[in-house]
Formats: sequence, C-alpha cells, structure tokens
Amino acid sequence: EMEHRNYTVSEFVLLGLSQSHEVQMTIFFFFLVFYMIILPGNILIILTVWRDSQLESPMYFFLANLAFLDICYSSVTPPKMLADFFSHHKTISYNACMAQIFFLHFLGAAEYFLLIAMAYDRYVAICKPLHYTRLVNRSVCCVLVGAAWGGGFIHGIILFALSFHLPLCGPNIVDTFFCDVHQVVKLACANTYTVELLMFLNNGAVIIMCFILLPISYTVLLLKLHAQSSKAKNKVASTCVSHIIVVFITCGPAMYIYGLPFQDVPMEKVVALFHTVVFPLTNAMIYTLCNQEIKGSMWKLVSK
Repeated sequence: EMEHRNYTVSEFVLLGLSQSHEVQMTIFFFFLVFYMIILPGNILIILTVWRDSQLESPMYFFLANLAFLDICYSSVTPPKMLADFFSHHKTISYNACMAQIFFLHFLGAAEYFLLIAMAYDRYVAICKPLHYTRLVNRSVCCVLVGAAWGGGFIHGIILFALSFHLPLCGPNIVDTFFCDVHQVVKLACANTYTVELLMFLNNGAVIIMCFILLPISYTVLLLKLHAQSSKAKNKVASTCVSHIIVVFITCGPAMYIYGLPFQDVPMEKVVALFHTVVFPLTNAMIYTLCNQEIKGSMWKLVSK
C-alpha cells in the first residue's frame, strides 16, 4: 500500500501561529524588524570575510559559510509565513510542502555538519598548533564544507522520500505555520510506525551526534587551555564558549521537536518558530560578537 501514491490531497491548510488578527500583526511586525536587522548582518559577515585579506584563516571561511547556510535556511519558511499573515485562507500546495520538508532538513543537517567541521578546526588550532596549516589548509576546508553540504543533502533526500511516498487520503489540515515530516505523517491513511521510526533514527543520528559530541569536544578543549598564556586563554575560551552557545540554540530545539517519536510535543509551534526563524540568523552573529578582529573589519567595511 505504501508503494502507491494514490493520494487525493493536492494542498494543505496551514492553521498558522494564531487565529487572532491582532496577534498575527504583532508577530509580523516583530519578525519584519528582526529580518531587517539580522539578515543584512549575516550578509555583512560574508562580505567582510570575502573582502578582508586579513580574515583568510579557516575559522572565518567556516564562519562565512555558516552565515550563508543560515540565510538559506531562514529563507525556507519565513517568506511563506509572513505572506500568510495577510491571507484568510492559508494553504500550501503538495509539491511546495514536500519542497519545504526537503530544504529544511537538507540545510539544517548541513549546518550541523558544518558545526562539526568548525569544532575540528578549533581542536587542531588548540591541540596541534604546529600542524595547523597542514591539517586545516584551504583544500581541507573546502572538502569539509562540501562534505557538510553533501551530508545535509543525503539527510534531506531520505526524509523527502519517506514523506513523498506517504498515502494521503483526506485530512489536509496542518496545525502549524509550515510543513514538516511529523505533521505530514499524522495525515497519512496507513500504518506509519516504520516510517516514523526511520524518520526518528535519521533525525536522531544527526542531532544527537551534534548535540552530544560538540559540547563534549569544546569542554575538552577548554580544559586544555591551562598551559597557554592568559591572553590566548581568553581568546580561545571566548571562541569555544560562543561555539557551545550556538550548538545549544541550534540543536536544543531540534532535540525537543524530533527527539520524541510517536507523540505530540507541547509548545511545538513556539519552539519550531524559534528553531526555523529566529535562531538560525543569530548563529553567525554570536560568533561575530565574540571576535574583535571581524568586528573591526566589519566596521571598516561599513565606514567605507
């Protein structure tokens, strides 16, 4: 039965964040202002790293790629969400829904893998400084970024394939503001235990690897700083702490949403809102605020 896509659903109805017009307008204004401030900030990070020859180290190369990934990820659901605030009948086509599922998980997983690459960069810089230029050269950086995108694509295409083959026979109401795998699974007119288990294992493999391994690795790095000078300690500690903060705000909501299979999650809309809209655009900004070199370069670029 799962082999045949004899579905009758051609579109989904999105209930959105709230049915109150006043609440919708308040949320719309908040996110419009947020995007007008933070989105140009991420673009500025990319331009700064690209134009400043002093920011050629791998750390800034990864940071620029993270900012680009965040911009892409934050462009999957917010445009539709903001447009729906002015629509009485919020719908999304079947194909657009599947596209949202693919790109959300493709770009989200790619970001997790990129965070792992950034952790590797910091490990080599702190634990093997004499071999840093050999172990983390530009070719290695390009391979790591390419692997992050490739791993994200594989993750996204698996979840897309699992969602695409679900038989949908009638109910088409999605109680949130975007399409996601567990929302579509609820509408399937078949036994979805195997599909939900595969989705859980696929998401869990990516999220748990990021959420558990990265904080542990950065904690180990912080413990290795005792042999360095106080100035070096402060600089490295600031970088590692900012990385840990980004890991928690990136992986924490994902663990909450996807970490409990076969059951509804309380406050899912609110957590999903921050996970898909707010937090991604703040990641690169957190790194930047903890780094004096890139802040100075950004200010020079803006001044010009």
